[in-house]
Amino acid sequence: LAVLLGAFAAHGLKNRLSDYSLNVFNTATEYHFYHALGLLIVGIIMHLGISTKPAGISGLLMLIGIILFSGSLYLLALTGIKWLGAITPLGGIAFISGWIFLAIAFSKI
Repeated sequence: LAVLLGAFAAHGLKNRLSDYSLNVFNTATEYHFYHALGLLIVGIIMHLGISTKPAGISGLLMLIGIILFSGSLYLLALTGIKWLGAITPLGGIAFISGWIFLAIAFSKI
């Protein structure tokens, strides 16, 4: 999904959004992609049966982060509704917490 949205921004939105809005959309795509890879790592750890509880919490937090952080930035870029930017830091906190729980999962290996 992150790759699709990145391609959409590069080809479909380039001439329709301001530079600021396009940068916001690209930031959302970048963090979406990083955390989709994080979710892949979580899936591998859980499939191997290693530290499933911390890994599961990590995955949930990364998913919440994608929805709140990237989702709010996608909507902000497309609609210009400024209050959506207030949601973004909550997603950032979820991202950071997700990586902490992933580190905890790895520490139990």
